[in-house]
Amino acid sequence: MRCPYCGNDDTQVKDSRPTEDSGAIRRRRVCNACGGRFTTFERVQLRDLTVVKKTGRKVPFDREKLARSVNTALRKRSVEPERVERMISGIVRQLESLGDVEVTSDQIGEYVMEGLKGLDDVAFVRFASVYKNFSAADDFRSFLAELADDKTVLRDDDD
Repeated sequence: MRCPYCGNDDTQVKDSRPTEDSGAIRRRRVCNACGGRFTTFERVQLRDLTVVKKTGRKVPFDREKLARSVNTALRKRSVEPERVERMISGIVRQLESLGDVEVTSDQIGEYVMEGLKGLDDVAFVRFASVYKNFSAADDFRSFLAELADDKTVLRDDDD
C-alpha cells in the first residue's frame, strides 16, 4: 500500500479489525520510510460496476464518489457515521445484486434518495434538489408538498 504522505510503497500493517457492520476490514498502517500513520479499509467487491451517465458515457463505479455525495448532503447534520456507512454499503450491495455490471446514474440516485429519506429529511431534500435539478423555489415547494402528502398517506395507513 502506497504511503499517502511520501508515496513510498513499503508500508506495514500495525493493526487489523473488522468494522462495526463487519462489511470491511480496517487496517492501521505505518510507512517504513517517513513513519506516517494512516488507515485503509478493505471491502469485498463482487463485481466491477460501470455507471451509465445520462449522456450515455460510461465510467467505472466509484464508492468514494458515492460517499462524498452522501456526505455533502449530510453536511452539518447530526447523523452517526456508522449509520451513513451502513447506508452506503447497502446501496453498493443492492447495485451489485442487480445482476448486471452496468447501472444507470438514475438507479444510484434513486437508491441514495431512498436511503437518505430514512436517515435525515434535510439531507434527503438537499440531495433531491441536486439530483432532480431544482431551478427555482417552486421546485422545492412542490417537492416538499409531495413529501408531506406521502407522509400523510403513510400515517393514514397506520390507522
